Amino acid sequence: MTALKGLKVIDMTHIMAGPACTLMLADMGADVIKVEKVPGGDDTRRSVPPQIGDQAASFLMMNRDKRGIAVNLRSDGGKEVLRRLLKEADVLVENYRRQTLPKLGFDYESLRQENPRLIYCAISGFGRTGPYADRGGFDLVAQAMSGIMSITGTSRNEPPVKCGPPLTDITAGLLAVIGILAALRNRETTGKGQMVETSLLEAGIIHTYWQSAMAMATGEAPGPMGSAHPLSAPYQAFETSDGWIVVGGANQANWLRLVQVLEAPHLAEDLRFKTNADRMTNLSALESELNACFRQRSSAEWLARLEAAGVPSGPVNDVVEMHEDPQVQAREMVMEVPHTTLGSVRTLGLPIKFSDTPGGPRRGAPLLGEHTREVLAEHGFAPQEIDQLVTEGAVIAADIPRRG
Repeated sequence: MTALKGLKVIDMTHIMAGPACTLMLADMGADVIKVEKVPGGDDTRRSVPPQIGDQAASFLMMNRDKRGIAVNLRSDGGKEVLRRLLKEADVLVENYRRQTLPKLGFDYESLRQENPRLIYCAISGFGRTGPYADRGGFDLVAQAMSGIMSITGTSRNEPPVKCGPPLTDITAGLLAVIGILAALRNRETTGKGQMVETSLLEAGIIHTYWQSAMAMATGEAPGPMGSAHPLSAPYQAFETSDGWIVVGGANQANWLRLVQVLEAPHLAEDLRFKTNADRMTNLSALESELNACFRQRSSAEWLARLEAAGVPSGPVNDVVEMHEDPQVQAREMVMEVPHTTLGSVRTLGLPIKFSDTPGGPRRGAPLLGEHTREVLAEHGFAPQEIDQLVTEGAVIAADIPRRG
């Protein structure tokens, strides 16, 4: 038994934000049916290199645990397929522009008449209301407009820097999951579904909680601080004799422990560093003093000493090193799933753990149209009807070459 077993989700998403949402739902046990466009399918299928076999690595990551069908929604047959799926669905997730599905006859008001229990989740660039509602959304634009790029990097004198991962895409997907689960809880009481929506812009804005608090209090916009924290010090990366580590000596107790580890008791008595407020005021001087200390030993030596003293710290891993970290392995955050044609494919695990309803990846991403016949048969289409839909180009049903 999985947490969301029995929940049927129609996934009309592409690229990153929407697929991140449905990926989480699928990993927690929902039956996610990915409806891909004809022709071509999800654009991520062409986000190459890199590839594993003939499949885009990015598509394999974002679409595991989903069944896939390919539907031409510009055809009458394709529209009928989607209509039947939605009549029995619990959740629809889409991340098209605001008018795309309504133009095809699948606006929320029409769908709720046919299925009052349907939860319709829309993820967009800027939300369904306001002056930017019809704009397309991209993570880069959302990071810039939400203020994230103004606080990322090392200095105001450097060019703007975005966060490495598509932060607003992934966060919007997680916000959508939260909204869907809340709507499901409400449906238990009312019996009715509802519209749930979020955006990349809002997903970016919530990452500025600290900086927004500072700006609201002072009227001044904070700037980038490298790896340092806007409210606590020392809380950042330091260079060692052979690399970099991060140290969280933010509260007073950890600051005093850190001074002991560094064997630098004079820093505890230095009036520039007596309190957190003093350390924030004199952050540049603090960084200079601490860097000089940390350069005396290797990363491994410092991490062992800091851990023994109870000072929060860690290595600055690259992504491959992260995959190999024993804690990451122990938490099953790197796993393997079976793919129809590729065999075993590595993927990331589910970051939420359940004591009674464990989730996690179970199978690889679908080939284009891999489950079309299977899904249509479950929704009442006879074999002859499916053949006709394939013949007229309303759907694609892949002929799957099975391994072995």
